[in-house]
Order: sequence, then C-alpha cells, then structure tokens
Amino acid sequence: MDITFLGGTETVTGSKFLLHSGDTRVLVDCGLFQGFKWLRRRNWQPLPLDIHDLDAVVLTHAHIDHSGYLPALYEQGYRGPVYTHHASKALCAILLPDSGHLQEEDARYYARHHLSKHAHPRPLYDRTTAERCLELFQGVDFGERFQVGEIDFHLQHAGHILGAGSVIAELEGRRVGFSGDVGRPHDILMKPPKPLPELDLLLLESTYGNRLHEHDDPFEQLTRVVNDCLRRGGVLLIPSFAVGRAQTLQYMLTELMASGRIPHLPMYLDSPMAIGVSDIYCRYNDLHRLDRRQCHALCESTTYVRSVEESKALAEQNYPHIIIAGSGMATGGRILHHFKRLLPDKRTTVLFTGFQVGGTRGAKMLAGADSVKIHGQWIPVKARLEMITGLSGHGDYRDIQQWLERSRLHRHTPIQLIHGEPEALEAMRDHLRRHTAFEVDVAGYRNILRLP
Repeated sequence: MDITFLGGTETVTGSKFLLHSGDTRVLVDCGLFQGFKWLRRRNWQPLPLDIHDLDAVVLTHAHIDHSGYLPALYEQGYRGPVYTHHASKALCAILLPDSGHLQEEDARYYARHHLSKHAHPRPLYDRTTAERCLELFQGVDFGERFQVGEIDFHLQHAGHILGAGSVIAELEGRRVGFSGDVGRPHDILMKPPKPLPELDLLLLESTYGNRLHEHDDPFEQLTRVVNDCLRRGGVLLIPSFAVGRAQTLQYMLTELMASGRIPHLPMYLDSPMAIGVSDIYCRYNDLHRLDRRQCHALCESTTYVRSVEESKALAEQNYPHIIIAGSGMATGGRILHHFKRLLPDKRTTVLFTGFQVGGTRGAKMLAGADSVKIHGQWIPVKARLEMITGLSGHGDYRDIQQWLERSRLHRHTPIQLIHGEPEALEAMRDHLRRHTAFEVDVAGYRNILRLP
C-alpha cells in the first residue's frame, strides 16, 4: 500500500492523499490550496494520476481545504463515488456551490480590472459544475464500513465540525489512519474526538502544533463585550465563519440571554450560508452537544436575514442589537456593508472570534488601522474592537497528544505530520518525540510513502 502526499503538507490547505494498492486508487480528501499565490497556483496544476483510474474519493469533512477541489476533479472527467458522512454531504451541498460562485466573481473582477495575464480569465470551476459534482456523493454513518476495490474503509467521529471524521483504511491486516481535522475534548458545541484504533501508520494534523489554547472562559468574555456595548448604546457586529463558529455564537448568546447574564437583544444572522448550515446542525443534533430543545431555542432567539433587502433594512434600527454575518476575517460577505455604515460610529463594537490571517481586514483592524478600504472607499475605524478566545475547532498540541494517548496505538506507531505551517510541524514533531515514543516525521509534498 502506497500513499502519495498531494497536498496538506507543509501547509494547512490543499488536503489530498492518494492511497494506492494493486489496482485500487483512492483519494482521501480533495481540498483546495488557499492563501499565498504560490500555493493557489497548485490548484491549476494537473494531478499526477489518471483521473479515469481513480476508484473513489473519501472526504474527512466539508471544509473547502478538504473538499473544494472536487468540482475541478469532476470537470476533468471524474465520475466515481465520493464517500463522506451524511452531515458532511449536506454541508458540501452549501459550501461547494458557494466556492464556485466566488471563483466566478473573482474571474469577473480580474477581467474587469485587467489584473490577469489572460485576456479572458476563467474560474477553476463555476457554480454549475460544483452543483453537478454533488451527484457523486454517497453518505455513510460513522462506523459504517464500505469497500473500494481491495481496501476497506470507515469513518469515526473527530469533533472539529459537524460530520468531521477520521478515515480508517484497512487492507490485508494493515491499517492506516487519516486524522482529518481533530476537535477539542471540551469544545462548546462538538463532542470530543473518538480515540483511534490500532494503526500501522497515522497521518496527523498539526494546525496548532506550536500553540496552546487560552483558558479564559469565552462565556465570560462574551458577557463583558455585550454588556459594555449595550451601556454605550451601540450595535454589536460579529464577523463569523459560516460553519461551526456562527452556530456556536448563536448558542452562546442564546444561553447568556436565557440565564439573564445579558439582556434579551434582537439577534440577526445575516448570512444565507450560515443559515443553511444552522439548519443542518439542528437536523444532525445527535452529532453535537445540543439537544433538540436547545436547537429549537437557538433558532427561536435568532432572526434569519435571508434576502439583500432584509439585510439593508437592518440600517433602519436605531436601538442596540447584534448582527452575526460573514465573513470571519472580514474579507467579504454582508459584514462589509454593515462595516461601511457602522465602523465610523464610536458606539459600535466589532467582535472578532477567531484567528485573523495577516493581510485581511480583520488583522489590519486589530493591528490598529485607523481606516480600512471597503468597496473602493476608505472607511474610518472609530468602533471599539474586541477579540474573544477559546472558540477554535482545532485541538492544540496538548489536546492532540492526549487524544493519541487515549487511543489504542502502539507505543512506536509511525506518524506523518500533515496540515500545519512549517513552524507548527516542527514544534509538533519535537513535542511528540520528547513526550511520546511514536516515530514522528513531517510529510513532504509529493513524497511517496510505502507501507510494507
């Protein structure tokens, strides 16, 4: 059994791992490279395999860095099955068409402003192609076994987001694990990741390989921010990721209102994508910590803003309220329209709830920028800026170590580190070598690993 590392190596994006045994070829994850331009160029490079020889794709979860290359694969002629958890299938039905739409928008922008070396820049794929590729999806349950050629597969719960799983592949008594993105043991919304079985090789994520989560209570932090904003009579704007983060914030705010720690305020979810995702979270409530009553309360306490007209109408409200809108790093989405209107108001509070990548509007604002450019205009930043911690869906290096120790792995199980920036990979390797007996190394891009 051979594994070729086609992505997710020395970076956190582009997850792709080709599993090859005899006549069977399976791609575990099929993600887009994101971030730096030199990484994004890889999305346009042909994969070193014959698409027509590929028997199946198995997805760990729905995030675009794990699933977003599927429409490109479809456009190249792939028509085999895509196996993933039912909840991930439902999330991909929202995320992939949106990814296609964004790429169409980017291509139009580059053409309009003559920013491409091509006379007619085109998207990697469009919304229609993304919608068509959804026909290939086959949902499975956690623990449900399915066969692809010679290889037996199953998924097991990994926390992180709804439907996220670790992939376990077995062949002739040999077993390989692909961790996917691994959640936290005490996540507010998601249940802890299930311990791994015995493995002959583990591909392990290292996103937080050099970081520990802070232990400040996020409920306390959120209480302080909301009440402070209310005392100043302003609006609370929360840029949010659509999957996981928006639902966690809805839950936290609902609980704080119900307990009387913050007043009952109008709360708006101004993101059609996040609204669709929230519905899926409620549909699959057995996969997370909230019961049906809590899911119902979450939906009842939130006004869903679906149309552009409804979003614009929020400007007519002159009393304190809360708006949750995409995107999480303020790189696009409806939050920008609210920013244009409310950033110049000193009563406004902008609350960031996740890491802000360098160069994004969120990062610039937190770094002290006195104005940000939105839709060609420089908007003064007079609003109060806040940041709360503790909401990441990734386990840190200590969480991952404890997860491994709870698993049934042999003491000297070989581990290949994936899904981390170079500093995180190096720190994770050093930590595991120092504190465990696992044989740990860092996977290299396009390296081939042979399992005897």
